[in-house]
Amino acid sequence: MNTYISGFSSQINSFFDFRVALGYSDKTYAENLKLFDRYCAAAYPAESLLTEEIVLGWLEDRCADVYRKAMSMRAFGKYLRAIGQNAYVLPEKYVTAKQDFSPYIFSDEELSRLFSSIDRIKASKSEPFMDEMAPVLYRLIYTCGLRPREGRELKTENINLKTGEILIVQTKRKKDRLVVMSNDMRKLASSYNEKRKIFGKSNEYFFPSWNGGALASGRVDHYLKNAWKAANPDCEKVPNVRTYDLRHRFASAALMRWIDRGDPLPAKLPYLRTYMGHESLSETMQYIHILPENLVRTSGIDWSAFDEIIPEVAEWEK
Repeated sequence: MNTYISGFSSQINSFFDFRVALGYSDKTYAENLKLFDRYCAAAYPAESLLTEEIVLGWLEDRCADVYRKAMSMRAFGKYLRAIGQNAYVLPEKYVTAKQDFSPYIFSDEELSRLFSSIDRIKASKSEPFMDEMAPVLYRLIYTCGLRPREGRELKTENINLKTGEILIVQTKRKKDRLVVMSNDMRKLASSYNEKRKIFGKSNEYFFPSWNGGALASGRVDHYLKNAWKAANPDCEKVPNVRTYDLRHRFASAALMRWIDRGDPLPAKLPYLRTYMGHESLSETMQYIHILPENLVRTSGIDWSAFDEIIPEVAEWEK
């Protein structure tokens, strides 16, 4: 059994004793509750009441899988309530059914640090012009909400640097679509293109690989992960960040902007669906479950209207 040091130490130990008595493993939530315990010992050393402030504050501490952290907090809160304690229970809709992966949604501060780190990416023997391509490639994926493949396989003939229009072809759903860059992004892409004409030569791709063709998916993820590590040297447990998470961040930012403005999500989601190239609205709705803690606080969402679209949370104890 782990040794806990916060004001929640006795509750955490009793929580695991209870689970073991019921026949469950004491390892399911052990790692995350140990991290939670260390967080509370540092931030709330005298606190033993599980409050909303504490739970959401810990979820904002990003050096771990937010989905699993949320699961552990909901289970712990439900246990404390069950034994008669006044504890905050994370709402069920905060985390929906687990996907094949856990998207990592960058905070504003993390995103700023990440792009600063991307701007310092150095060229390598395998990709000697990556230092020129990276600042533009990753910003293009993020600001246009592209799938990573749509960015790295973008052909020069399909980008109009005068109008900012990008034709996305051969998409995941085999359906072409048009996206438009912001003016700042268009200017950055135009400046990059002047350099690309020299090192890209006859390569048809806007982000050409040194060995011909487009940049490889593994290389693009590799450079992003290294940039994230460089931007967060004090993070003890590095989350599994991927280039695709820039697209997730784009979607969650759009949703939060609408929520903050009080716009009705059901009316706005079809626009996001079309822009991102989703086949069905349910694909777009999956982004609801990765919204940040602001979503838990808002009363502007009628969750019952989404019940048939958003999958329910699986039983916590399964």
